[in-house]
Amino acid sequence: MNTLSVNLGERSYPIHIGSGLCTQAALIPEKLLKGKIVVITNDTVAPLYLESVLSGLRARGAECMPIVLPDGEAYKSWETLNRIFDELLSHRCERKTPLIALGGGVIGDLTGFAAATYQRGVPFIQIPTTLLSQVDSAVGGKTAINHPLGKNMIGAFYQPQVVIADMDTLRTLPPRELAAGLAEVIKYGFIRDAEFLDWLEKNIDRLIALEPEALAFAVERSCQNKADVVAGDERETGERALLNFGHTFGHAIEAGMGYGAWLHGEAVSAGMVMAARFSEKLGYIGKADVQRVVDILARAKLPVAAPELGAARYLDLMGHDKKVEGGRINFILLKKPGAAFISNQYDAAALQAILSTPKQTHA
Repeated sequence: MNTLSVNLGERSYPIHIGSGLCTQAALIPEKLLKGKIVVITNDTVAPLYLESVLSGLRARGAECMPIVLPDGEAYKSWETLNRIFDELLSHRCERKTPLIALGGGVIGDLTGFAAATYQRGVPFIQIPTTLLSQVDSAVGGKTAINHPLGKNMIGAFYQPQVVIADMDTLRTLPPRELAAGLAEVIKYGFIRDAEFLDWLEKNIDRLIALEPEALAFAVERSCQNKADVVAGDERETGERALLNFGHTFGHAIEAGMGYGAWLHGEAVSAGMVMAARFSEKLGYIGKADVQRVVDILARAKLPVAAPELGAARYLDLMGHDKKVEGGRINFILLKKPGAAFISNQYDAAALQAILSTPKQTHA
């Protein structure tokens, strides 16, 4: 097991990465195991890992209460959040009752938002079971639910007490879910870690084949990148926005196609290609750089062509993005592979051209 740290002063917390960690309740602070503890998961993950987690907690003396929700992005909603609150209230859960998120990004975001708001805040633990959640959504304290007009528009910054990433859970991921997680891994290479990008281009086939050593390295390197960024900009007032490379376009794809039709990582993948093409059209990078984005995403079995929603629809959806300031959309663009920047200074005609022909994979 390797342990990283998200350094946020008194709210710092560890990220434990290794095999066989789901049952290791000893990784959870002792003070959180004194009474009732709620494990929130979904009906896909529950048959695989819920009993192992509950057994580990009960062995440490915790009184466990599971909540099993339906699986899917479509359930990241007010209705599902209220279902969690109903369970917590009906079982008289208190302000010190910890909530454990056992699952992927949807479960993590829902559980985190519930923890941030139930009785004005209860302890929160992340046990991510997908590659995407292990390398991205479980780290950093972003919690949210979706709104029909925009993804993750209602939420809170609320840090977990600990993140426990059990690499063994990746063995049960369907290929599509694994690929979706690789989109977020690849993102780190393009926005800030050129050395990692070089490694990914050489080792992407090993990741697809679930080689343990390669996966462990990719998860640790991604988590370290995320932890470093979050430590410097917890509430996304500056550098943390770079983590949204491809997300402005990607969130529009998710909302425009209907939540769940495209997995988050799939939409981000197509969004990264659009962002790279936009960067090229604005003169920051060349065709070879765009092709580099396309090539590695295609090798990871991710979509590199966005759906044709129409420029007006894309602009309407992106107008609801959290990165809009003063009515202008902030885009994450590439200076070069391994270095990104934030800008709301762009030619509207160039953006219109990208949105009008989203299925192009290079200029």
